[in-house]
Amino acid sequence: MLNGPFVLAIDQGTSSTKTVIFDGEGKVVARGNEPLHTTYLDGGLVEQDPQAIFENVLTSVSKCMADLSSKGGRIQDIRSCGISNQRETFVLWDRAGQPLHPAVVWQCKRSTAVCEQLRAAGLEEMIRQKTGLLADPYFSGSKVIWLNSYHEGVKTAMAAGNAYFGTVDTWLLHKLTGGKAYLTDHTNASRTLFFNLETLSWDEELLRSFGLENLHLPDIQPSSSFFGETDFEGLLPNPIPVTAMIGDSHAAAFGEGCFGPGIAKATLGTGSSILMNIGPEPKPSHQGMVTTIGWSAGDRVEYALEGVIVTCGATIEWLKTNLGLFSDIRETESMANAVKDSGGVYLVPAFSGLGAPHWDMNRKASITGLTFNSNKNHIVRAALESIPFQIKDVITAIESDTGIALQELKIDGGMTSNGFVVQMLADLLEKPVVNLGFPEVSALGAAYLSGLHSGVYPNIDYLKTLCEGHLSVSPDLRNGQVRATYRGWQETINASAQVYITH
Repeated sequence: MLNGPFVLAIDQGTSSTKTVIFDGEGKVVARGNEPLHTTYLDGGLVEQDPQAIFENVLTSVSKCMADLSSKGGRIQDIRSCGISNQRETFVLWDRAGQPLHPAVVWQCKRSTAVCEQLRAAGLEEMIRQKTGLLADPYFSGSKVIWLNSYHEGVKTAMAAGNAYFGTVDTWLLHKLTGGKAYLTDHTNASRTLFFNLETLSWDEELLRSFGLENLHLPDIQPSSSFFGETDFEGLLPNPIPVTAMIGDSHAAAFGEGCFGPGIAKATLGTGSSILMNIGPEPKPSHQGMVTTIGWSAGDRVEYALEGVIVTCGATIEWLKTNLGLFSDIRETESMANAVKDSGGVYLVPAFSGLGAPHWDMNRKASITGLTFNSNKNHIVRAALESIPFQIKDVITAIESDTGIALQELKIDGGMTSNGFVVQMLADLLEKPVVNLGFPEVSALGAAYLSGLHSGVYPNIDYLKTLCEGHLSVSPDLRNGQVRATYRGWQETINASAQVYITH
């Protein structure tokens, strides 16, 4: 028999919706997962069907409820619900709740020219100062400008004051509450290009500059607060409160325990998102990071700096698929350990440019330092080493931007199973690296924030106790070789950049 109270967490991601039910000790008691279709069109357009996103969530929740019931858990013991969502993806709808256009996904590149126009108009500095972000297609605002310029239905609705904007959290809440709630949280608002980090409100000057002053925007609340009630279209016998909404990367950071300044998380997936808590004041980055809101609860708002690495696990996948250096990614750890070092070989994984803090999107990937003594183990090791090197670059830049030293790094994602990478990260950062070993960290963060508000989890100190006991890898401070190798990486990055510029 499973004992409540429970918290239901929905993690609505780009490729699927995961629903997870947690108990009062933060343990998983039930799961449900449903894949989601994405449409990729010519010209870098990426879209999803707004109604399909909502139905996808309902299916995932239904599967999770069935799982709970099959294990003897009582649906009546679900106290509250939290939602984490794919960031920057948004929906526009009209007063009747009908979508004006498919959901535009964060990966969509349709607004590249719009961003160039914003920069040419001299708006980049104002955007950076007010929002902490860059004029980049990644963020929602530039794509809303694009739709208002090139889509007749959106343009007409916007002119008539009949266009309602929402990131996925807001759209789901609108649908789940039958149109009663029109709200978002600080983290999702901070990814739109419309939100002022200082005033914690929508910025009228920016909206006017973008020609979007007629756009309806949701009210903004702390990530952990009361957003409305839902019975998930009758899946529950009685409505439960939605008491958390938060962007997925922020949710992962909260789930991993980034509660105070100097605690960072890195997701080691295809690429990597690194978020470090910088405390209760926003700080600008001068090195290509974005300033964002980490999480908020009550009157407490914690800011973060975020750096994005374009290529992380994708490098290793490329060695396997395109070069055939191994047949299973799990072989790479023993291959790297089969040689004492990379033999002076460095792999700069700029397959689609270099992200933070270098931001050289025209850069091409390179392998340098090869000799007749180099073999495939050296290349594999150099590829694996590029992951900790890039993370170190980002962490060093964040420390320099903020004056806040890294305390520890929490990690999640597929590459965390590689012991060579994890140990090297700890040695290079000279700080503990904590591996949760848990695939649903975004759902966990949403559950923690929801349970904080609904009383399932008493306070942050209690959550800290739930975050203890995870696998922590300590640095080997005697490993001087790793620092020498890193100096070689920095020289390689800088030398390649100069070569690239001169030719």
